[in-house]
Amino acid sequence: MDIEQKQAEHIDHFVKQASTIKGSSSYLANVIVEATSHPSLFAFSEILSLPNVLELQGTEHSIYLDLLQMFAHGTWSEYKSSASNLPQLTPDQILKLKQLTMLTLAEANKVLSYDVLMHELDVVNVRELEDFLINECMYVGIVRGKLDQLRRCFEVQFAAGRDLRPGQLGNMIHTLSDWLGTSDNLLISIQDKIKWADTMKVTNCEQADMDFRGHGLFAEPGGVMDYDEDRRSKRRRHPMG
Repeated sequence: MDIEQKQAEHIDHFVKQASTIKGSSSYLANVIVEATSHPSLFAFSEILSLPNVLELQGTEHSIYLDLLQMFAHGTWSEYKSSASNLPQLTPDQILKLKQLTMLTLAEANKVLSYDVLMHELDVVNVRELEDFLINECMYVGIVRGKLDQLRRCFEVQFAAGRDLRPGQLGNMIHTLSDWLGTSDNLLISIQDKIKWADTMKVTNCEQADMDFRGHGLFAEPGGVMDYDEDRRSKRRRHPMG
């Protein structure tokens, strides 16, 4: 079972679980903690968009809504800077947020230096970093890449996508529209070059045919001696005795 299918099943489970809770913000807070601790769940926007979850805003459990938003869009560094206003994380949640941080970094750059990764993930040495990348990222299936110990970097080949940040969808649509326009212009240019090549091919063939007719089958006057004329010339040069 691939990671996308697993995600869909886990999301569906937590959405149904959260949707059935009415009037109990403490139960919703528990669902959020469970979802953000789940080892195979890396998308939270569907849970975040539920009306009863959004109703946590302004309640005594609103910090759990903020926590869910952090797991949907934030990073480990962002959590540390706001930790005083958020619930304390369990070890499973810390690991999850660091995995999500790795996805954010891999989205932005395809070559990530060990120094940057160790700083962003709070890892103290290369061995610990490589263990994290292998066991908690590549083995889990959220990232694929190559560890380059000589250059001290991780080369990203694939990274699972995170939840879109507010406003990010509009930027993606704009980027895709620009790409589509560039592709259309490139296609027109290629078609024009194909037409030009076809025209040149026909022109060259016609010219070659004309040259062949002019110099092959039909020689210029005087270029080839008539056979009868040649015989008469030989007789004049060698009279009979």
